[in-house]
Amino acid sequence: MKLSVVVVLAAALAPACRSNENNREVIVLTTTTTQDSGILDALVKGFEASHHRKVKAIVAGSGDILKQGASGEGDVVLTHSPDAELEWMAKGYGTSRRLVMYNDFLIAGPAADPAGVKGLAVDEALAKIAEHAAPFVSRGDQSGTHARELKLWKAAKIDPKGKPWYRETGQGQGLTMEVASQTAGYCLTDRGTFLVNGARLGLTALVEGDARLRNIYHVMTVDAAKFPRVNGSGGKAFADYLVSPEGQALIGEFGKDRFARSLFQPVANMSDEQLAAHREK
Repeated sequence: MKLSVVVVLAAALAPACRSNENNREVIVLTTTTTQDSGILDALVKGFEASHHRKVKAIVAGSGDILKQGASGEGDVVLTHSPDAELEWMAKGYGTSRRLVMYNDFLIAGPAADPAGVKGLAVDEALAKIAEHAAPFVSRGDQSGTHARELKLWKAAKIDPKGKPWYRETGQGQGLTMEVASQTAGYCLTDRGTFLVNGARLGLTALVEGDARLRNIYHVMTVDAAKFPRVNGSGGKAFADYLVSPEGQALIGEFGKDRFARSLFQPVANMSDEQLAAHREK
């Protein structure tokens, strides 16, 4: 008789447990570029409306976000730092890594362009900035943007660290652009944040179109087996939404009403070869 009672109770409680899990807040760890461009808010609203789950977004540079994910402080990670992401996955912090979208980086600066970099290749532009000791404002925050910037300086065989014309803000993309504007300086920025803020700040896109400036975002689910407090089903639901037809359609339309073009290209489920050959519509 006691066994029957236990079975009945377990059966009665199981749906409630599942319901509680579905009602748990989904913690999304993501970068300042998704926030500053505005796409984070659009994705969160779309997901909440279609899945009836609440989202809490934690925003920082990709380096900090990946550290938080490695401590189980969120359920799903959306970043744009491919090398660091692969290392993070190799260490076993996540259960999946999927391609979501891309835009591109560009070097922005004052319309007067004192270093004369407009239209140059990235290497040449950075060399000109260093030659003229023109102000260059770096995020300096271990973000995906900062990691790409350091790669570009290294490829140009220039070490800007410690130079009087090189300034690190330790802040996100929007605030770094503001400092560049205030100092009539140059900066590396993603196109989405540039389109939202560039005109207001008086910054001009000067160096763009280089293949090395592509900015790719992946979504990764945090391993709930490794971190019991992680909402595994919630994290997976958000990741699934980003790569779903609904999520990809939202990404493809985002920004067109304001800028007559999408701020991001939806490319979920593409192979590396397909992504390399993809061109913006």
